[in-house]
Amino acid sequence: MKEIGLRYGMNPNQSKAKVQNAKNTPIKILNGEASYINFLDALNAFQLVRELRQATDRPAAVYSPLNETLTESYFVEGLDLSPLAIAYARARGTDRMSSFGDCAAFSDEVDVTVATLLKTEVSDMIVAPSYTQEALEILKQKKKGKYLILEIDPNYVPDPIEKRTVFGITLEQQRNDIQIGKEVFNHIVTIQSDIPDNAKRDLLVALITLKYTQSNSICFALDGQTIGIGAGQQSRIHCTRLAAEKADKWWLRQHPRALNMKFREGISRVEVNNAIDGWLNDDITEVENEQWKQCFKEIPARLSKSEKQEWLKRLKDVSYASDAFLPFRDNIDRAAQSGVKYVVQTGNSLRDEQVTEAANEYGMIMAHSGIRVFHH
Repeated sequence: MKEIGLRYGMNPNQSKAKVQNAKNTPIKILNGEASYINFLDALNAFQLVRELRQATDRPAAVYSPLNETLTESYFVEGLDLSPLAIAYARARGTDRMSSFGDCAAFSDEVDVTVATLLKTEVSDMIVAPSYTQEALEILKQKKKGKYLILEIDPNYVPDPIEKRTVFGITLEQQRNDIQIGKEVFNHIVTIQSDIPDNAKRDLLVALITLKYTQSNSICFALDGQTIGIGAGQQSRIHCTRLAAEKADKWWLRQHPRALNMKFREGISRVEVNNAIDGWLNDDITEVENEQWKQCFKEIPARLSKSEKQEWLKRLKDVSYASDAFLPFRDNIDRAAQSGVKYVVQTGNSLRDEQVTEAANEYGMIMAHSGIRVFHH
C-alpha cells in the first residue's frame, strides 16, 4: 500500500494526515507540500475536467475562442494562448473574486502558455496529467518555489465502491459514475423544444460542473463556460440568486466603462479585481468604497441602476442547470432576469406543472434529465 504524507488534515491542528491507496497511487507530488484539503480539491477538480473533456472532446474547462471583449475582461490582451490556456482564462474569468487561491485543474498536458498565464495569477496549486519541461520550470518558480504541482494518471480507474469515515462510522456507496451526455435532453417538457448545439454544450458544461459542486447547487453557462455558480445553499432559490448575481457581475464586467478603466501603476491583479468589484457593488461600506477608489488613476463614473438594467438586458441565451428538481417557480422567475433561455433539471417535483408553466411564460426550453447529481 502506497502512502503520501501530508502537512496536516482539514485544519492545521489535525495531524497524522496521509493519502493511501491499496493500488498504485495515481497521483504524485512534483513540487511543494500538500495538505488534506489540497488533495480533496485536486481529486475533485480533476474528475470534473476529465469528464468535461470526455463529454465535449475539448480541453477543459471547455475551450472556445475568446472574443475581443472577453480578452480584455480576462486580462489576457496580447498573450499567445493555447486552447488549454484559453480554457483556463475562461474558467478563471467566470468569477475572479472567488478564484483567489485556486486549485487549477487541467484535462490535458500543461504547456508554456498555461504556465505563463498561471504565473501572473494568485493560485495555490495545479493538477494535470502531464507538463512540458518548460512549463514545469516556470511553475516551480511560483510562490518562491513552494507552488504545489501534482501529476495524475488520466487513465486511472478507481474502485466502484467508495468509503468515507465520519465520526468514526464508515459509510459505503457506489461511486457516482453516471455518464452525463446528450440523452439528458430527450425529455423536453416546454412548448418550445429546439435546443441548438451550442446550448446543449453549455448545459452539459453546467450539469457536469454541478456533479462536482457542493449541493445544493445551480450553474449558469454561456459560450462554453460557466458564468455563475451558486453552491452549498440550504434552499434552491438561494442557489439560483447567488448564481444569477455572479452571472450578472460577469456580464457587467464587460461593460465598456469597465473595460476602459485606468489603474494606477503598481496595482496588483488582486487589487484590480477588488476595485472593479467595488465599483460594481452598491452595497459596500464607506471604508470599502474609499479603498477601491484609490486604485484608479481617474475614478470612473459608476453605473446607475437603470444603466445596469439596460446592459443586463443584452445578456441572452444563457443555460441554467440544477443538481436536483426545481421545487418552485421562483427559480425560473429569477433565472429569466439574467437571460436564461435553456434549462435542464431533474424533474419529478410536486410542482412540475407550475415550474413548466413559468418556463413557457418566458419562452424557455426546459428538459427533465431524470438525473440528480448531489455532491457532499
